[in-house]
Amino acid sequence: MEETLKNLPQKAAEKHSENKKFFTKLKKKPPKQLDYLMQELHDAEFAQTDCLQCANCCKTTGPLFTQNDIQRIAKHFKIKPNQFISSYLRVDEDGDHVLKSVPCTFLGADNYCSIYNVRPKACREFPHTDRKKFYQITDLTLKNVAMCPAAFNIVENMKKRIDF
Repeated sequence: MEETLKNLPQKAAEKHSENKKFFTKLKKKPPKQLDYLMQELHDAEFAQTDCLQCANCCKTTGPLFTQNDIQRIAKHFKIKPNQFISSYLRVDEDGDHVLKSVPCTFLGADNYCSIYNVRPKACREFPHTDRKKFYQITDLTLKNVAMCPAAFNIVENMKKRIDF
């Protein structure tokens, strides 16, 4: 896994322009069965991918925390939402609540999440490759393929399955 993660940014950079062109076409004319195809590709990839071997998303980026996330996690810790915010979060340039620092505060040395059952929505849905109307989040996917080997593989398989 270390070798895969070490090479991933370069591999993603090499594919960036190809992926960007592909996603531009995808946005203009998304296939009718795109959501079904993405679910199939996502399920196939995650049947063979163990996120606990990687956790690169938790090590390199921080999720956005919605108000619902903040309420739920604060309740889990039995603290007030404002106390959770002041302890763990900051407001980014877009006005969103994000972690004060990465790697994620809640990531253990064993790659387990200490708040897994109440984790933010962004973490639950990452890498968003099974999301409905996938063609609407291609900019996000372009970023995710550089940090998530599973997202990279899903996009490569998607390009093979969708012929423009």
